[in-house]
Amino acid sequence: MPKVWFITGCSTGFGRELAKVAAQKGDFVVGTLRKEAQVADFEALVPGQIKGVLVDVTERSQIDAGVQVCVEAHGRVDVLVNNAGYGAMGAVEQVKADEMRWQFEVNVFGAVEMIQAVLPHMRTQKSGHIINITSIAGLRGTPGLGIYNGSKFALEGIGEALARELKPFDIHVTNVEPGPFRTAWAGRSANYTPLNIAGYERSAGKIMDSLKERSGKQAGDPARAAHAMYALTELDNPPVHLPLGAWAYKGARMKLQEMREELDQYEYLGLPTDFPES
Repeated sequence: MPKVWFITGCSTGFGRELAKVAAQKGDFVVGTLRKEAQVADFEALVPGQIKGVLVDVTERSQIDAGVQVCVEAHGRVDVLVNNAGYGAMGAVEQVKADEMRWQFEVNVFGAVEMIQAVLPHMRTQKSGHIINITSIAGLRGTPGLGIYNGSKFALEGIGEALARELKPFDIHVTNVEPGPFRTAWAGRSANYTPLNIAGYERSAGKIMDSLKERSGKQAGDPARAAHAMYALTELDNPPVHLPLGAWAYKGARMKLQEMREELDQYEYLGLPTDFPES
C-alpha cells in the first residue's frame, strides 16, 4: 500500500529530493513551500504523486490547513518529515535576541506544532513515522553555531522523549542527523551575524568562514540522503538516531568519546552528591 508523506521545506535540498524519491517509489507526497511560484515546479517533479501546499511552519493555522489538505486527499498521514529550518550563525554573545527567538520559532516550535497536528491522525491509524531532520549540530556544539546548536539539541531531546511516548501507538520517531551536505543550508538558508569583538575570529569566525567557503562543495549528496531516509521508513524497527554522512558519524563518535572521558575524569566530583542513605 503506498505511503502518504507530509514533508516540510520542499523548495530545495533534502525536502525536494526526498519528495521526489518517495513519489518515484509510488508513494504520495504533500510538501510545504513558502511561495506560490514554487508550487507548479514542485508538483511537476512526479506529476500526480506530489501536491504542494503553502505553509509557513511558524503559523499554526497554515500547518493545520496543510495537514487537512493531505488528509482530505489521501485519508491518512504515514510519514511526517520535519525538514523546514535554517541556520543562525554567530558568536553566542553577539546574536540578537530577536534572531535567537526566530531560530527556535522555526527549528523547534514549528516542528513541534507539525507533530501536534499530525499525531491525532497517526494515533487513529495506530501507525506512523515522524522524522526530524536535526543535525550533527544537535549532538555536538560548534563555535559560531551556538544558537543553531541549541535549536537542534532541543529538537533532539523532544524527539527522544516522543519516541518513548509513542511506543503504545506503534508510531516511530527518528532524529536524522546530517553532517555537511550540498544544500543551501550554509548559503542562502543561513543568517550570519557579523563578528565585531576581537578574539572571536579565532573560534566562531574560523568556523563561519569555513562554512561559507565550503558551501556548495560539501561531501554530502542530498539525493543519496533521500534514499537513506526512504529506506529508514521501510524498517520494522527504525532507530531513534540516524547520522548521515562520514562527517556526522565522526562527530557523533567524537562526542561519545569526549563524554566518556569527561564522565570518568570528574566522577569523583559529581557522583558523591546524593544523600548518604541513597
